[in-house]
Amino acid sequence: APRRRRLEVDERVRADGSILTPFDPAQMPAIVARLRELGAEAVAVSLLHAYRNPVHEQALGATLAALAPELVVSLSSEVVPEIREYERASTTLANVYVRPLVENYLRQLETQLRDLGVTAPLFVMLSSGGTATIETARRFPIRLIESGPAAGALAAAHYGNLTHRPNVLSFDMGGTTAKACLIDGGEPLVASDFEVARVYRFKRGSGLPVRVPVIEMIEIGAGGGSIARLDTLGLLKVGPDSAGAEPGPACYGRGGTEPTVTDADLVLGYLDPAFFLGGRMKLDKQAAERAIGRIAAPLGMGITDAAWGIHQVVNENMAGAARIHAVERGKDPRAYPVFAFGGAGPVHAYRVARILGAPELVVPLGAGVTSALGFLVAPLAFDFVRSYFAPLDTLDWTRADGLLREMEDEGAATLAAAGAARESLTFRRTAEMRYKGQGHEIPVVLPDGPLTAASCPVLESAFAETYRGLYGRIAEGVPLEILTWRVVTSGPRPTLDLSGSGSGSTDAASARKGEREMYLPEAGGYAAVPIYDRYGLASGATFPGPAIVEERESTVIIGGGDCRIDEYRNLVVTLPQ
Repeated sequence: APRRRRLEVDERVRADGSILTPFDPAQMPAIVARLRELGAEAVAVSLLHAYRNPVHEQALGATLAALAPELVVSLSSEVVPEIREYERASTTLANVYVRPLVENYLRQLETQLRDLGVTAPLFVMLSSGGTATIETARRFPIRLIESGPAAGALAAAHYGNLTHRPNVLSFDMGGTTAKACLIDGGEPLVASDFEVARVYRFKRGSGLPVRVPVIEMIEIGAGGGSIARLDTLGLLKVGPDSAGAEPGPACYGRGGTEPTVTDADLVLGYLDPAFFLGGRMKLDKQAAERAIGRIAAPLGMGITDAAWGIHQVVNENMAGAARIHAVERGKDPRAYPVFAFGGAGPVHAYRVARILGAPELVVPLGAGVTSALGFLVAPLAFDFVRSYFAPLDTLDWTRADGLLREMEDEGAATLAAAGAARESLTFRRTAEMRYKGQGHEIPVVLPDGPLTAASCPVLESAFAETYRGLYGRIAEGVPLEILTWRVVTSGPRPTLDLSGSGSGSTDAASARKGEREMYLPEAGGYAAVPIYDRYGLASGATFPGPAIVEERESTVIIGGGDCRIDEYRNLVVTLPQ
């Protein structure tokens, strides 16, 4: 939205919500004419202080609908009704930018499902870990921005709770990126802000802010298709650019020539060229070696050493990012078992876990498609936000409590449209608080029940506990402020029975399908290690590492430790310490 595409209207709502200059619809025909002259298809409406009083945005939206019904319009007071003008405008613009595309996609999806005879209601995953109706997704498509990775984090939390591991590090690695997420107390951490299109991968503030709740993850630009290269200093770098699916890694045999992580994994013996995707796709090891040679030759090293260098650079990058992600939230990564999934996650997870000093590695059955399971355990949920800024000691408690009840009622109505009864709903209430004079806030869980003046010391104590957990200290005697209030409305969480031994045997020897030479640094080079058929290992099976465990969508590489299959058919590796 360059400057020439930013239009103004005459109106003004004061910071307290009162109206200084009324909105005059008579100015809109000229504005609509200008929009058509610019060729606009979608319009984001973001007026100053609309989060306090949306009446002008609502009137403007209604006028646009009457004068230019062909335009897609999003109002900031509906998309993100909270303080901070730039972030609110950026989020609203991003929402309306993708809205026509998402609406068309969801319309086609509904039509094709009906053609297939599927009459069940269709729900869509949200970035915050809930699911919503198609109508909600159409209005607020920005809420879907991280929905796929969010599902994987939910699956990790579900397995963690099943196996009495409320604290785990979710590690998801696919073809282009890897994502890590802390599951703490059985729930993934959720943030209320997000950045897209970052110019610098890990530099906060280098992207476009999006104020929507997302499951908090650290993204590393490294996946199976990530390309290895030498920088201007001759140092080995991997990613963030990717070979993608077409042409893909060199070993795919589809015209790719750049060395990728998958090529390195194949050279190291971690992948079976005849069993990729369960044998449906053959990999070309010689092509992988030629690609890796483009790195090896300038460095004056052999193909194997270059491949191991690529593999380890990726592992160190991912472990380093995960460690920072944990430490910034006041957590010790050494206390978190690593829960690995995705097509490439189990190939790299053992080394990542060792670098982090994790106690265990857990890999679920069907690791390559575990994110899909997350959709099945996600509850119907939607979140609501209101900004009401006030010092804690002069807060209007009646007004604050009214805002919370208003959001709860709105949440109940939204989920009722999806078939959820009010008595089955839960409401999670938080306030974004800070010390007076600070520029940013932290979310603090609010107590149940009505807010009154008696709630003041409770909020002070909750803030101090949360702040100390994040930063290790508190500022005694500094007054507190509240900026934003949030309510997450959730329906019942679905239950899945994942227990049972299934097929296979408790005798791991019967699942052994041979052995393969793979690079094992502990052995100083390649070593023959046993290969196990994942589907032949039943609950109760045990075997020692090093080992390779293969399934159709992924391969688990184990460098050592004791391995067992638990009651939910997870592969659990107790890591050497």
